[in-house]
Amino acid sequence: MILILVKKEIKQLLRTGQYRVAGFIVLILTIMAFLVSTGYYKTVQEQHNIAKSNERHVWEHQADKNPHSAAHYGTYAFKPKYPLSLIDQGVDKYVGISIFLEAHKRNEAQYAAATDKTGLARFGELTPDFILLFIMPLLLILLGHDIFTKEKERGTLRLIKSQGINPRLLVIGKWLGVFTPIASLTLVVFTIAGILLGSLSDFGSFSILHLLCMLLIYLIYYAVFTSISLIASSLSKNSGISLVSLLVFWILSSLAIPKAATNLAELKYPYPTKQSFDEAIVLDKSKGLDGHNPWSEAAKILEQETLRKYNVKSLEELPFNYDGFRMQKGEEHEAQIYYRHYNELKKVYGTHNEVYNSFTFFSPFLPTRFLSMSLARTDYNSHWDFSDAAEKYRMLLQDKLNSNFAANSKYGDWAYKADRSLWKEMPEFVYSPPALSEILYQNKMSMVALFTWLMVSFCALFFFTKPI
Repeated sequence: MILILVKKEIKQLLRTGQYRVAGFIVLILTIMAFLVSTGYYKTVQEQHNIAKSNERHVWEHQADKNPHSAAHYGTYAFKPKYPLSLIDQGVDKYVGISIFLEAHKRNEAQYAAATDKTGLARFGELTPDFILLFIMPLLLILLGHDIFTKEKERGTLRLIKSQGINPRLLVIGKWLGVFTPIASLTLVVFTIAGILLGSLSDFGSFSILHLLCMLLIYLIYYAVFTSISLIASSLSKNSGISLVSLLVFWILSSLAIPKAATNLAELKYPYPTKQSFDEAIVLDKSKGLDGHNPWSEAAKILEQETLRKYNVKSLEELPFNYDGFRMQKGEEHEAQIYYRHYNELKKVYGTHNEVYNSFTFFSPFLPTRFLSMSLARTDYNSHWDFSDAAEKYRMLLQDKLNSNFAANSKYGDWAYKADRSLWKEMPEFVYSPPALSEILYQNKMSMVALFTWLMVSFCALFFFTKPI
């Protein structure tokens, strides 16, 4: 019986031409979005590889110099691109793609793609995530808004009921009749994505499990919109009212509530300004050990502690160059200051996440958006993780360079120079992103919210369609 109802609904959709035209347009837009994104990421990936190779070449071919001078010379850590970022670009274009690593300073990521955009970029871009998150729910609304109202307007609902059909089977049949075409279109879109991602060479590690998880998230999202569309259609007197009420819900859930969540989070837990953040770090650094200032109080305390520890009377008697040792201690002290201040920023970010999570129960868009970005590894959590990994690598680099300076020269010997073999010994920066299990754990509230939306919308559907 259900299959007959589903076939009837799908045939009716195809006969009216709504699905054929709308589905064809969405499919063409999606293919265009994938082609544009593929071209963009091929270009970006090629630029990344060239920049990474050139930077390593420059680092390894430095002239002979003091290791601490090489630390000031610095190098770059490049953020890798991930296959699913082709589907959901998240915040990648706004947070920068590389971090300059140098002595005494933790730098922010730079060269964000958004800085090269014109004002027209504010109107949005045709990307796969835009189609999946905004356009597909609109297509669902178009298909489902009159699923019951058209039966009421034509008087065919009574005819169907007079045949003794179970009301629940009727609702399930109509639900599947709306959901199946959208699910089929989504499967086609993700199949195209899988083929494109699998065929791209040098595009990071492509995980089919991540792609399937993302597909499941979007299918749940569309299931929620299908149920809500049917509820609105069953409660409305005519198709016009049903369509308007569903469009109001789409505007609220996809545009208004996410914006309200952002504004509320900023209002309740504002981030420090860039100027005040930098000033606080400079102030803290001025109170502690500066590797370049042997006359400060902190430097004198370190000097006395070191002399006592090695039981010598002068710095010249130490078995290493105290200048290099002091430089490394200064680095470690400054790293702690950066760690503390960046942790404060993370706490603010955490409070923002709590606000967003509280809003996920008011909009199915928000949990879907967060899960999609996380699976694509283009969310802020992924960026923080990359930034922390780059900082750990910076400290590893500083330790090796300062230790070489301390071990191979004597106190006061600033003329010491290391050759190219040392630069080549330095390990390259390798970043391992969070595993799928960690990503899902970080987004457990979004998963709970999305499944709650699914269950509540199903229950509400059967409750409100009971009188039919």
